[in-house]
Amino acid sequence: MHAQQFFIVGALVLTLCLCGPALAEEAQGPHVRLAELEIDPAQLESFHSAVKEGIETAVRVEPGVLALYAVDEKEQPSRVIVLEIYTHAQAYAAHLATPHFKQFRATTDKMVKSRKLLDAVPIVLGAKAGAAAPPR
Repeated sequence: MHAQQFFIVGALVLTLCLCGPALAEEAQGPHVRLAELEIDPAQLESFHSAVKEGIETAVRVEPGVLALYAVDEKEQPSRVIVLEIYTHAQAYAAHLATPHFKQFRATTDKMVKSRKLLDAVPIVLGAKAGAAAPPR
C-alpha cells in the first residue's frame, strides 16, 4: 500500500471511530409513530384541549420533534389518530421523558378507552411550510 493510500485509509478509520455513532444515528432517519386512540365521547372536548396544549408545547420546546398531528376520524370523532415524526428514535424516547408529555398522559389517561401504537417506516415525507390546518 502506498503511503498516500495508507493515509487515506487511516483518515477514514479515524473519522468513522470519532463520528460513527453520530453518522449511524443520522443515517437511521426519522422515527415515525402512529397512535390510534379511542376517546371517551363525554371527554372528547377535554381531550382536544389537552392534546392541543401537549402538541404545541412539544413542537415549541423539543428540537427532536419534526411534526405532531392529531386528527379525529370524520365518521367517528371519538377515534383520534396522532401522527408523530421525530428526528430519530432517541428523540422519541426523550419526548416520552419530558414533563409536558408526562403531564399530558396523566391528564388524559382516564379519557383514553384504548390505545394502539404503531411504529412506521417512512416511504416519503413531504410538507409545505405553514401547510398545517388552522386549529379548531
